[in-house]
Amino acid sequence: MRSTLRRLKTAGKVGFIASVSALSIGLAGASADDFDIQVYGGLQGAPHSTVSTSDGTEFTAGWEGNSFEMPLYLGARGVWWGAVDSMPDLGLSLDFTHAKVYADDETLASTPGWTHFEFTDGLNLLTLNALYRFPIENTSFTPYVGAGAGINVPHVEVTRPSGITSEYQIGGATLQAQAGIDYRLTDRWSVFAEYKGNYSFVNVDIDNNATLDTNIWTNAVNFGVSFRF
Repeated sequence: MRSTLRRLKTAGKVGFIASVSALSIGLAGASADDFDIQVYGGLQGAPHSTVSTSDGTEFTAGWEGNSFEMPLYLGARGVWWGAVDSMPDLGLSLDFTHAKVYADDETLASTPGWTHFEFTDGLNLLTLNALYRFPIENTSFTPYVGAGAGINVPHVEVTRPSGITSEYQIGGATLQAQAGIDYRLTDRWSVFAEYKGNYSFVNVDIDNNATLDTNIWTNAVNFGVSFRF
């Protein structure tokens, strides 16, 4: 079972890397005026999720985001607008988010022997997305929406009676949706605010030759700055 999961994760990783490579080739041919670099932070959290392990443990985890505690919740992306010549308002983005979740005190108290459970050196998310913007004439405001998919790369931190796990792994697939509004300050600089949600299918190896499975839905309100080349 563990070898099968690894093969599935590897196949997903290879497919995503191929998609990223194709985007990179496209970006290399894009005109300078079409490319934005964006960085953002904000407030991120996650609702409860069911956690199960292959050696028989199952419980509901309450998650805390602690966005402003180290390591901070942060993200960055590149956006290529005009990905299709006839559709200047269609864009492609490659988005990296350092999301994170901590099991709350109630979760640990109700799970005998589990003293540490979190993904806080990142429930790291790398996604490829399609974006569409809706320019408003005679204003500096531009609403936009987007959706995409990619992979999650969590730093798995579990301490339980049978052992300790602390390592980065490929967790599985991640789906992303976002909606926001950009405000143009100058020809090159703008600021933006958005909602961004990610649904991550996390299946990772832990101690005692076991696996851990949970689906984590992170919700974030982001504020960021964008620079157009």
